[in-house]
Amino acid sequence: MKNTTAVLALSAFFLFAACKKTETVAATEKAENKPSGEMVVDSVKISDSTKITDSIKVAFMAKLLVFPSLKDKKLLDSIYFQEKNIKDFSKQGLQAYLEKEKQNYFSSVKNDSKDWASDITYAQNWYSSSHMNLISNTNGYMHIQYTGSGYEGGAHDNYGFSERVFDLKNNKKLELKDITSMPAGKIGDILMKNVNKINSGTTDAEGEVKNSEMLLVDKIPATNNFYFDQDRLYFHYSPYEIAAFAAGDITIPVSWEELKGTLNTEFKERMKIK
Repeated sequence: MKNTTAVLALSAFFLFAACKKTETVAATEKAENKPSGEMVVDSVKISDSTKITDSIKVAFMAKLLVFPSLKDKKLLDSIYFQEKNIKDFSKQGLQAYLEKEKQNYFSSVKNDSKDWASDITYAQNWYSSSHMNLISNTNGYMHIQYTGSGYEGGAHDNYGFSERVFDLKNNKKLELKDITSMPAGKIGDILMKNVNKINSGTTDAEGEVKNSEMLLVDKIPATNNFYFDQDRLYFHYSPYEIAAFAAGDITIPVSWEELKGTLNTEFKERMKIK
């Protein structure tokens, strides 16, 4: 039986959707913060399921955001970094892309499992899901969270996250060096110190956070999965990335005070950090 691992590629993320017919939805969303010009964002969704044997049902669900006002191809390619060969970034083009991805997924699962799927005699629901969610758009910094989960047999589902912040003023993905000049090793030391500050679900008998007891690494690397708010920088780690699956995903905060003296001048001014 195949047990998929959690990867941060939208085409490999899975979530069950018990729908017999394909459902297409066009939605309109607004960024939570309005100072950046009330950028309107559309989204396209698809949800479908099929049976590959009498016992195995497979579902596919996906959501992509659509940005009618963004025209820079390099920026759009970065936003859709997990998708391959998208040439049409319109709502219609992205909807057609999802339909093709759904068909490819169903065909792939059917072909990959044809030699052994018939041996499974008890009901199973396999699934694939990927979602792009607009979290914020503040001072020209747009934060998108990419989520996905999946199951194709095995002990449990797998899931993962990818956090990306885009600098709409400069038409690029924001890198950690655009925020701070602090060496990665020193950031790692802060991450180790702060690993228990946000509850991931791992606690002791007294209810104290114990993420550190589930770590699989001696040093926590400064991941590219970061985002920020007015007060802090956050590093987000998916299951197995730094800790056992039982720890879930872990988010570690780093305050601006801890990065004092290393913040990029433009970033500091745009975020109004004192």
